[in-house]
Amino acid sequence: MWLTVLLRVLACGTVALAPLEGYLLEADGRLAKVVPAALVGVWVVSLARDRRLPAPHPLHLLLAVLAIVLLTTSAVHVAEPFTLEYLVRWVPFLVITVVLADVAARAVPVRALLAAAVAGAVVAAAGGLVSLAGGELRATGPLEDPNDLAFFLVAALPLLVALPVGGRARVVPLLLGAVLVAGAAATFSRGGGIALACALAWLVVRRAIPVRAVVVTAAVTALAALVFAQTAQAELSRALQEKSHIAGTNADTRMLRWQAAARMLADDPLLGVGPGGFRQGYAAASHNAEIDEQTPVAHNMFIEVAAELGLPGFAVLIGLVALGFAAAERAVRVSRREAVAVQAALIAVLVASIFLSEQYYLPLWSLVAVAVAIGQRALEESRCASCT
Repeated sequence: MWLTVLLRVLACGTVALAPLEGYLLEADGRLAKVVPAALVGVWVVSLARDRRLPAPHPLHLLLAVLAIVLLTTSAVHVAEPFTLEYLVRWVPFLVITVVLADVAARAVPVRALLAAAVAGAVVAAAGGLVSLAGGELRATGPLEDPNDLAFFLVAALPLLVALPVGGRARVVPLLLGAVLVAGAAATFSRGGGIALACALAWLVVRRAIPVRAVVVTAAVTALAALVFAQTAQAELSRALQEKSHIAGTNADTRMLRWQAAARMLADDPLLGVGPGGFRQGYAAASHNAEIDEQTPVAHNMFIEVAAELGLPGFAVLIGLVALGFAAAERAVRVSRREAVAVQAALIAVLVASIFLSEQYYLPLWSLVAVAVAIGQRALEESRCASCT
């Protein structure tokens, strides 16, 4: 019993602390790894105690193939300066995906994990709003890049749909949603805004939320924005001017980086340039297009993964997302709110990742894991219903 409780606490803690990583790193560089490492350790102990292995699933096959691709291309490019560093960044996400999928399917309530993701994002959003009061022109809070903060917030917002409350408490999701939207808006992230719009559109189309809920949340957020604009006109004007300047620059630099990544992929479509190889090879591939930025990221998860891991790695990444989406769809009849919410969150992650390199952040991996777990739970419930 105590082992199950510990698994639940550590799994929820891992998900909740992901958007707060910056705060943990400021306190101690090792803190961000403590809870996920403890989760993996307790999970291994639980498997040994129960004398079992995780139930075989296509997820495991895809992750195994991705691991083989990573090891192969890393071996080929082992002499490059960033290869081992980025290989080490990949591996924990593969492991934690397996762990979260297993514990969410049998030991941890799915809604608890989704609530933890929302809770962590709300704290991050609040931190971002506080950072504005501290003099920042764009909300950052626990993360250095406002766009990364927006990514976490828009990925968490759809999950509110899976946490229904009754009576007077119905206002709570609306207030939490307003905080998340306000935090995302304060980052001035265009990609985050597009991702949020796509996720909300999915929820409305699938009838997971009424249009009036979107309108009410938007109205509350707009009112808060109006109050802020009236009390901080000078700061808002400076933030908009800075964002306008940055937006123009970002559009140009992203195109340069995407073209460079395409050249890398064309040069070696099978194995790519290895983990972290985009950073190492960017100056040469772009013909030194950015004098001030020699080792950037591609600002597009899909292009960067394709350039670094080749077409096989890219195909596996797409396969993982498709697997999660399909698993959630199979669970719609049994766990509609959770399934549609996770699908919408995955859509937000995918759209935001067109503009950002987000393969090294947890939402992508945790959402795939939870989607697979929802599908497994739905399958078990269907089997039990047919037996009775």
